[in-house]
Amino acid sequence: MATSQVQTVSTGADKAKLAAASALVVLALVAYYLLAKQGQWVQWLALILGLLAATGVFLVSEHGKQLVAFGHDAWREVRKVVWPARKEAIQITAYVFGFVLIMAMFLWMTDKTLEWFLYDLILGWKK
Repeated sequence: MATSQVQTVSTGADKAKLAAASALVVLALVAYYLLAKQGQWVQWLALILGLLAATGVFLVSEHGKQLVAFGHDAWREVRKVVWPARKEAIQITAYVFGFVLIMAMFLWMTDKTLEWFLYDLILGWKK
């Protein structure tokens, strides 16, 4: 099913929801630090409740609804992926490890060759 791409313009109410969500995040952080004398449980409870409230306000805004729709679309696409069989995954992993090992040896030999050429032959710095 094809979905049409519609560009929506943020309304004043939507901007107010985003501002309220931002304010709730700031208030949660302020409450966390102001409630230090009350104990860690109270601090963390205030922080978590404030962040949950901010998340709730954000999710009812247009941007939050778009984020949820994106998540649903992404999950639908992940379910369409054809994952390789175990044998094929092991073979591909072995090829990758082999290639990395060969490249590591090549780069090590290149480094040692350049080191020998520059330091021993050109500069004469014997180790």
